[in-house]
Amino acid sequence: MRAIRFEKTGGPEVLELVQVETQKPQPGEILVRHQAVGINFIDTYQRSGLYPMKLPAGLGSEAAGVVEAVGEGVTRFKVGDLAAYAGTPGAYADANTVTAERAVRIPAGVDVRTAAAGLLKGMTVEFLIRRLHKVEPGEMVLVHAAAGGVGQIMVQWLKAIGAGVIGTVGSDEKAARVRALGADHVILYRHQDVAAEVRRITGGKGVPVAYDSVGKDTFEGTLGSLARRGLFVSFGNASGPPPPLEARRLMLAGSLFFTRPTMVDYQTTTAELDASAAALFDMIGAGKIEIEIGQTFPLAEARKAHEALEGRSTIGASLLIP
Repeated sequence: MRAIRFEKTGGPEVLELVQVETQKPQPGEILVRHQAVGINFIDTYQRSGLYPMKLPAGLGSEAAGVVEAVGEGVTRFKVGDLAAYAGTPGAYADANTVTAERAVRIPAGVDVRTAAAGLLKGMTVEFLIRRLHKVEPGEMVLVHAAAGGVGQIMVQWLKAIGAGVIGTVGSDEKAARVRALGADHVILYRHQDVAAEVRRITGGKGVPVAYDSVGKDTFEGTLGSLARRGLFVSFGNASGPPPPLEARRLMLAGSLFFTRPTMVDYQTTTAELDASAAALFDMIGAGKIEIEIGQTFPLAEARKAHEALEGRSTIGASLLIP
């Protein structure tokens, strides 16, 4: 089968399409023949070396397709089932073996491409707004990169539960898209002072929680946007890692909270995984969340996909199609 591999860290040019032997599922595993592969910013962090990996390595952690084989002892899936997974390495390939307990069944009413484009991003949103901080109806929330894959899902989910949304974007085109999704206010962060705009919108109070996946470029704006005892949720580094934060700054800015979560710690059991995926699929099935697949690339063009993602020229989710 075909797979994307890299032997050294660096830019998109280090990615290579190679032929590898198709693995057979071991006890407790399933082999998923991919129909679509999700592309996420964490993939670029691993490729660049920001998140170290043992090299040579595969890439990607999210995909969906048909169960082609099951290992000994697997009762959760059977051959022919539609399955998706998020968090298992090696997804940039025609197929992948996955521990059955870390994959989920794709329900009727959710197509395979939607599952591949939305599972990791959607479950990220689920734990961020339902469990890390339970957003309440009426709360005004700041969402950076609101036109991105995670951002679009977050805006829709927040509006569905009755929260207010201030979204930041980098262009007028993206602003129009985020407004169409229901955002109450949109800030063009390249041209406007984010903190000043948030203070203006909130009557000087600031927001109780801000979700920042951009990192370095938005760090100060996020910090300055929080209300007293507000929560800064840093969950990405699209523009580079945020700078070190001195604890005293949190005190002086209003007894703020800062967290850098990862989904792994919110899916420590299969039951947590199933509940998170079910919540997402229910929202999709009910028509409350639309997963926009803004662009697709052939598996062989993974380099081009990474260039587009890092160039911030994408809207919504991106997929590799084997």
